[in-house]
Amino acid sequence: MARRRKKMLPETPVEAVIESLSHDGRGIARLDGKTTFIENALPGERVMFKYTFMRGKFDEGRSVEVLTRSPDRVEPPCAHSTICGGCSLQHMAPDTQIQRKQAVLEEQFTHFGRLQPDAWLAPLTGPLTGYRGKARLGAKFVEARGETLVGFREKRNSLLADLSRCEVLIPEAGHRLLELRALIDGLESRRRIPQIEVARGDDAVALLFRHLDPLPAADQEKLVAFCRQRDLQLYLQPGNESTVHRVWPAPQGEEPPRLHYRHPGAWRDGGDVELAFHPTDFTQVNADINRRMVPLALDLLEVQADHRVLDLFCGLGNFTIPAACRAARVVGVEGSNAMVERGYENARRNGLDNLEFHAWDLERPPRGQPWADQRYDRVLLDPPRSGALEMVRMMPHFGAERLVYVSCNPATLARDAGELVALGYRMEAAGVMDMFPHTAHVESIAVFQRR
Repeated sequence: MARRRKKMLPETPVEAVIESLSHDGRGIARLDGKTTFIENALPGERVMFKYTFMRGKFDEGRSVEVLTRSPDRVEPPCAHSTICGGCSLQHMAPDTQIQRKQAVLEEQFTHFGRLQPDAWLAPLTGPLTGYRGKARLGAKFVEARGETLVGFREKRNSLLADLSRCEVLIPEAGHRLLELRALIDGLESRRRIPQIEVARGDDAVALLFRHLDPLPAADQEKLVAFCRQRDLQLYLQPGNESTVHRVWPAPQGEEPPRLHYRHPGAWRDGGDVELAFHPTDFTQVNADINRRMVPLALDLLEVQADHRVLDLFCGLGNFTIPAACRAARVVGVEGSNAMVERGYENARRNGLDNLEFHAWDLERPPRGQPWADQRYDRVLLDPPRSGALEMVRMMPHFGAERLVYVSCNPATLARDAGELVALGYRMEAAGVMDMFPHTAHVESIAVFQRR
C-alpha cells in the first residue's frame, strides 16, 4: 500500500481575523470557508499566523504577530506561555478568563437542556500564579543536546518544552526547573528518570522521582542532598504506585508518612480539621480555591445537625470529613479501596465516628450495596469528567431534598442537570470556580432543590 504523503505547510505567514474562541482557548478564524484554530489569538484580533497542521475539515496555526490587539490581551506572566502546553490563556485578562468560563457553562446548560439556574453564584477566584500544588513533570535526557529537560509538554506535541521556570506551579518547584535539570544531568541514572511528581501540603512540599532502574547509592545521595538543602521531602518510585516510599526525612515510628492540609473552621465551634494524604493521592491542585470551595458546597447544601449526608466520589474525604462536623451521619463512597482506607484514617485523625466509607464503581448500578438502600437528607457529588449519570438516576431512591454537584466538566454537569430537572429537581444556583487560572479548564458548582 502506498504511503500517504504528509501535506506541505505554507512557509509564509497568513493574515486572519479572529471571530471567536474555542473551548480549548484557541482563536477561531475562517479562511476560504474553512475553520482555522489559531494559538495565542483572541476574538476581534487581526493576526499573522503560521500553519502548524492542515486537515480535511479544519486547519491549525500559531499566531506570530498581532496586528490589531484585543483590549482583553495582557502580557503573560510566564516567558514560556507560547510554547508550553500547561496553559492556554495567559495572554487573556484574568477577569475576561472568568467571564469566558461562565459563558462556557451557560452555553452547556443551554445546549443540553435549555437550562438556566435561578441565580448565578459569584465566581470563586484566587491567586493567578504559584497556585498549582500538584503536578506531574516530565523529565528526559536529550542525547542531541546533552542535557535534561524538566517540565510540561509543548502545545499539541508530545515533546517536553524547554522551560527554565513555571509561574503557575508553586515556587518550591516551578522556580527550580533549572536546578532540577542540573540535578538529573549529574546522575548516572539520568536516562532512566522519566517523571517528577510535585505534591504540596500545608506544612511540606514533596518531590517524587520515578526511576526505571535501581538507583546507584551515589545517585540517591545526590537526590537526598538536593531535597535536604531545600527543605523538600523526597519520595522514590522504582515500580508501580505501590512501590512509592519516602526516603527523606526518613520515616519515624509505625505511622505511614503523610502530607497534610487543613480546612479552617470546619467544626461548628470554629475548629479546624486536618486531612492526611499520600503524594500520589488525588487532591485538588489549588489549595486556596479548595479551602473556599468546601465550605461553599456545605453551605449550599444547608447541612443540619440531624441530617444524613451521602458523599459520592468522596476521595480521601475532602468534603466528607468537614460534612461530618456538621451532620448526624455521613456516608462516603469512592471507587478506590485505598481512598476508603484514607477516609477512615482521616476520620480517626479528627476524632470522628459518625461516618462510614464504602468502595464501589459509581458508574455501575449499586445493586446489593448497603449504603444504596438507605435514605438521605442531602447528597453531594464530585465526579470525574465522565460525570455521574448512573448516580443521578438514583436520586429519587435516595430521597434527598437537596444536592450539590461539583464538576470539572461543564458538558457532563449540564447533561446530568437536565436529568435531575426531569426527575423533579430545580437548579437553584450555579457558578464557576477558577481552580486552574490561565487554562481553559472550567470547574463549576451547582445546587439543586427537590420541587
